[in-house]
Amino acid sequence: MGGELSVKPVRAITWNDVGGREASLIQRCAARDEDACAELVSEHQRMVYQLSLNLLNDHNEALDLSQEVFLRVFRTIQTFRGHSSLRTWIYRIVINQARNRQRWWRRRHRSQQVSLDEHLRDHGDFPEQNDLESPDRMLGRKELADRIRVALDLLPFDQKTALVLREIDGLSYDEIGFSLGIAVGTVKSRLARAREALRSQLRDV
Repeated sequence: MGGELSVKPVRAITWNDVGGREASLIQRCAARDEDACAELVSEHQRMVYQLSLNLLNDHNEALDLSQEVFLRVFRTIQTFRGHSSLRTWIYRIVINQARNRQRWWRRRHRSQQVSLDEHLRDHGDFPEQNDLESPDRMLGRKELADRIRVALDLLPFDQKTALVLREIDGLSYDEIGFSLGIAVGTVKSRLARAREALRSQLRDV
């Protein structure tokens, strides 16, 4: 992230802006309340795993990263000051941990791609389609999904992350800015570059 972290991403909100239940949950977790910690994991584990999977494209790595993320959450939750929603704060941790893992992979020259067969083996088939949909159309949708997955994996990590947060997770520009530690204007320009790069990759795949 480098110097980008020094850019103030979003307006800091106060504890009064954080919902009462969420504030209570955070404070209980900071006090090492085991029930509260279990509740936090239950509420956010699907989001953490899915984002990890979208960024790393590997089931086992996503599971490992999810565990690392929650360990990090509970080690640092006492520093949470309501500068974002709890969910957005956790997004930021996932992204930082995923970036670190990507760097670890690059140092060991590990492939960051996974085949469609491996993806289906780990995660099952794509969601069921309407029974009236023809097999040819279903195959076409699967092939398109695979092409998009391959094209995404060819993008630089920061561009891929911005696209995943916006197009898959539906985060606002402010939320993406906080998660990535960059200004909203940078978010928009990064997304524009990422979309153009993705279109170029799709033409070549």
